[in-house]
Amino acid sequence: MSKIDLWIGDITKLAVDAIVNAANTSLLGGGGVDGAIHRAAGPALLAECRTLGGCRTGEAKITKGYALPAKHVIHTVGPIYFGKGNEPILLANCYENSLDLALQNAIATIAFPSISTGAYGYPVEEAAAIAVSTVKNWISGHADYDVTVIFCCFDRVTYAVYRQLLAQ
Repeated sequence: MSKIDLWIGDITKLAVDAIVNAANTSLLGGGGVDGAIHRAAGPALLAECRTLGGCRTGEAKITKGYALPAKHVIHTVGPIYFGKGNEPILLANCYENSLDLALQNAIATIAFPSISTGAYGYPVEEAAAIAVSTVKNWISGHADYDVTVIFCCFDRVTYAVYRQLLAQ
């Protein structure tokens, strides 16, 4: 039976089947969680990412985890927040496409950061609501797939938002 967990800390320390990288479109590293994942995984991650041809907003691609305790990294590109347009759909697509890749690769544990809430400026409350509802809907639509989804929060403020949403 699938479940959703909540954790506070550094996503690069989680020993799971896959962690999700809130990447930029080049997939070649950057700031925030993207930079932290690339630093922790080592140069082999960058070398593999160079072969992927980038990634469009809302889509996802998978690589090995290399020096990370996670076996895989699923890279997804969240939308930059402007408060208009199709940003909620693009953000939901990040979670759906990442979970689709997890299913295709028999991943049983997957950890998500709070996608787009750092440098991309998405308000945590809005982004977390999209994340939680999208993951719950995806899980209910894939009842035959047993997965543990972990929302990995880097700080206590984000953790509190996710905790409140998951309690509802």
